[in-house]
Amino acid sequence: MNRTMLIISLVIAATVGGCIYYRSTQNRTVSEKQEKEKTGGHADGKDEGAKGKKDGDNDHGGKETVKMTAKVQQQSGVVVAAAQKKRMAGAITVTGKVEANADKIAHLSPRISGKIVSVRGSLGDTVVVGQALATLDSVELGEALNRYRQSKTKLTLAQSNMERIKALVEKKIAARKDILQAETEYKSTQTELHTDEERLSLYGVPLSDFQGEDQKRPLLHVKAPMGGTITEKHAIVGELADPSKSLYTIADLSSIWVVVDVNEKDLGKIYRGQAATLSVGAFPEMKMKGRITYIADLVDPGTRTVKARIEVANPGRKLKPEMFATVELMLATDAPPSLAVPEDALQDLDGLKVLFVTENGVEFAARPVQSGRAAGGMVEIVSGLKEGEKYAVQGSFILKSELKKSEMSDGQSH
Repeated sequence: MNRTMLIISLVIAATVGGCIYYRSTQNRTVSEKQEKEKTGGHADGKDEGAKGKKDGDNDHGGKETVKMTAKVQQQSGVVVAAAQKKRMAGAITVTGKVEANADKIAHLSPRISGKIVSVRGSLGDTVVVGQALATLDSVELGEALNRYRQSKTKLTLAQSNMERIKALVEKKIAARKDILQAETEYKSTQTELHTDEERLSLYGVPLSDFQGEDQKRPLLHVKAPMGGTITEKHAIVGELADPSKSLYTIADLSSIWVVVDVNEKDLGKIYRGQAATLSVGAFPEMKMKGRITYIADLVDPGTRTVKARIEVANPGRKLKPEMFATVELMLATDAPPSLAVPEDALQDLDGLKVLFVTENGVEFAARPVQSGRAAGGMVEIVSGLKEGEKYAVQGSFILKSELKKSEMSDGQSH
C-alpha cells in the first residue's frame, strides 16, 4: 500500500512539474514575439527607421529647382529678366469669323455668250492679272469681228474714192460738191469702224490678234481681272457661258476680314481704327494684329450685339475664310501700373501657376504665383513675385521639362 501511494505521488509530481515548465516556455516565447514586433523585426530596431527617413528626404528634396548654366540657357532660348510693373491696357474679348476681304474679290464672267472649249484654272490656284482662265467659242464675237472687217474695208474704199475725186476736182473734171460728198462718206465710214473697234475692246478682244490676213475662227479668252487665289470654279468644258454666270471667283487673301459680335454694353468702348489682337485654334501660338475698319449701325434684336469688322494682314495665307477666331480689342486704361509678366512665362505645374525664379541666374525655383487679369499678351501677378526679382521670361517650358525629367529619374532610383 505504501509502495502504491509512493508511485502515485511521483506521477503527480512529474505531471505538475511538466506543466510548470511548459507554461514558463510559452510565456518567454510570447514576450520575445512582442519585443520583436515592437522593434520592427530587428533586434536593435535601428535599420528600418533610417530607411524611412531617407525615403522621406527623397520625396521632397531636389524636386522644386532645376540648374542650368548660362551657356545651356543661351542654347535653349531661356531668357532671364527682372520683374517690372507695367501699365496694362484693358481688353474686350470677342469671338468672330474669318472672311475674305470683299474689297479684294472678283467674280470672273464673259462679256458675251459662248461655248466653253477649254479651262486653265483650278481651285486653289494662284493667278496673276491678265492670265487666261477659260476660252469660249462665241457666235456673237464672230459677228462683231465680221462687222469690224467690213467697216475696215469700207473705210479703205471711201478713202480711195475721196482721193480720186480730189484729183478730178483739181483737174476740173469733177464738181466741188462731189468731193464734199466723198469726204462725208469717208468720215461716216471712219465712225463705223471706230464703233466696231470699241465693241471688240469691250468684249475683251485685242485688235492686234486680227491684224493679219488669217481668217481662222476667233476664240474669246476670259482673263483674270486681278491677281489672287481661285476660291470658286464653275467653268466646265462644253457648257454655255454668258455674262450672268460667274465662271471663277478670285480672292486676294493677303489681307482678310474678321467679323465679330460686340456686346451692346461695350459699344461705347470701341471705335474705328482701334487695335485688335487675333488668334485662331489652328495656330494658337500665333498672335496677329489688326484694326477695326467698320462698326455696324444696327443692333441685332436677338443677341443684342453689333457687328464689327477687323482687317488683318495675312502673310502666308494661314488664315482661311470660315475659320473661327478669338479677338482682343485693346482698351485704354487709367489704372496704376501693376506687376506683370508675359503669358509664356507662366507654366502649369501640378495644378498650380508657377514662375521659374532665380537668385543666382543658374538655379531656378518653380514658385507658385497668383495671377490676375490678362491683356495684350501680359498677365498681372497678384502675389508670389516681387518687383526686381529675376525670373525666366522666355524658355520656361524648357525649365519645366527639365524639372519633370529630374522627378522621373529620382522616382526610378527608388
